[in-house]
Amino acid sequence: MKIGDHFSDNCPKVATIGFFDGVHRGHRFLIEQVCAMAAERRCASAVVTFPVHPRKVMQPEYCPQLLTTCREKEELLAATGVDYCLMLDFTSELACCSAHDFMALLKKRYQIQALVIGYDHRFGHNRSEGFDDYVRYGAELGMEVLPASAYYCEDGGEVSSSCIRRLLSVGDVSEAARGLGYDYFLQGTVVSGYRVGHTLGFPTANLRVDEADKLVPADGVYAVRVTVDGCQYGGMLSIGYRPTLDNGPDRSIEVYIFDFQADIYNHPLRLSFVRRIRDELKFTSVDELVAQLHKDEAVARQLLFA
Repeated sequence: MKIGDHFSDNCPKVATIGFFDGVHRGHRFLIEQVCAMAAERRCASAVVTFPVHPRKVMQPEYCPQLLTTCREKEELLAATGVDYCLMLDFTSELACCSAHDFMALLKKRYQIQALVIGYDHRFGHNRSEGFDDYVRYGAELGMEVLPASAYYCEDGGEVSSSCIRRLLSVGDVSEAARGLGYDYFLQGTVVSGYRVGHTLGFPTANLRVDEADKLVPADGVYAVRVTVDGCQYGGMLSIGYRPTLDNGPDRSIEVYIFDFQADIYNHPLRLSFVRRIRDELKFTSVDELVAQLHKDEAVARQLLFA
């Protein structure tokens, strides 16, 4: 997949537009349609997207709680088989463009011959226009405008990034994975912690997430798969404030990696969420906490390896 905001090959393209946060099943269904329509017209396929959430450009204080960082989104888009990713900077000037002017830009600068519009997607300065308007503008510009089919889950429900965020915010990572089509993940660097886990028999790696805007699921204990130095392990993850130990006010992301001994401080690490085991709890003693951790480990191992 070619990524950028300028290409010199002048290749005619069939494209769609969106932020594509998470590149979930609905997004991939749309992109499959784009690729099929491009093949029918002997054109390249393309997605038009943005590196930063448009609302954050207009409201710098806004924290979007993203499912994917820009880099993660690029990797997931590349896996769809689409030919081009037009990564456009969402500037205040672009925000002021009408739908007609934006389509003219896509036609002139990026040789987009056909535009596939998602069933509920709107763009342009005030988003007051709809599909019929886009068809009319396309006819004026020499651009075909095509409707996309909506994607529905097996149970008939719709899939959306906002719905997946809501599921993650309450810790329902398994249901979120159904919509995503993959296990939700966090990536970051292993940093020093309080090292209390070593004294309890559960040494943990503390993760600092790479991007502040990345959504961290609800506090609690999770069964996870851990990727470090190219190898994958099982583990159990705690997100929260360590209420039993009362050793700091910061929210922590700590993973106990099963059957693992190496020193991985400052190493990159990826956590893929499999299932939430329980809420974060405050225990009456450290011994009670350790007993619960042994139970959590047994549940996590069963979930991961059974």
